[in-house]
Amino acid sequence: MNAFAFTSPSELIPGDPANGLVLIADHARRALPEPYGALGLPAAELERHIAYDIGVEDVTRALAERLGATAVLCGFSRLLIDPNRGISDPTLIRQLYDGTIIPGNYPLSPEERQSRIERFYLPYHKAVAETVATVENAHGRAPLIVSMHSFTPFLLGRKRPWEVGIPWDNDPRAVTPLIEALQAGGDLTVGDNEPYDGAYPGDTMHRHATTRGFAHALIEIRQDLIADRAGAAVWAARLAPILEAINARSDMHEVKHFGSRTDQS
Repeated sequence: MNAFAFTSPSELIPGDPANGLVLIADHARRALPEPYGALGLPAAELERHIAYDIGVEDVTRALAERLGATAVLCGFSRLLIDPNRGISDPTLIRQLYDGTIIPGNYPLSPEERQSRIERFYLPYHKAVAETVATVENAHGRAPLIVSMHSFTPFLLGRKRPWEVGIPWDNDPRAVTPLIEALQAGGDLTVGDNEPYDGAYPGDTMHRHATTRGFAHALIEIRQDLIADRAGAAVWAARLAPILEAINARSDMHEVKHFGSRTDQS
């Protein structure tokens, strides 16, 4: 698939919904719809992490195949509108990102902002919600939701020491065994709520998991480790048995409301 070709706000990777697992990749692709061109950016900027989560599409596809899981990939670049932000978040449509000005986003009229929400953001989340509901119904219990992301080794000139990080909010059910399993080999520096804090009001996990009481985890893999398909395959092979074991636990499929730190502030 051409990584720059926009076809739809989302792509569904069919799996066995009865297994109770949903994979999500909010920043899988860097595609931009034809009327937007490259948002005024040189082509090289669309190769950077500011446009998408490098390597995540390949990891997610490989994981879905290994686990027989249903997956939803976002079909547009985060530079158009970021599906992993609440609608009121000031970084929903970035005008400046890691030192790069986004000309196609500046200035941005209220009408254009609303148009992107209605044409791209909301259809993507509708697809995620429908997928979660399909898996829940087929499984007969609450689904386990795993969101796949990647992070740049350097941000604002600072090196990040982790190979993988698990940002999370208040629900430890999937997070605790995931971090323990990743640390067990002794060869990884695992970020606990790094490289980002996992409590974002209105983000994908808050919207589709936290508010529903569904067990969930967000996995951030350092991009240099999965920048090619070989690296992505290695990480899919590493993660698949861990996620399979977590998904097999009964407590992952119970509805429990832990609340969000953003709701308590």
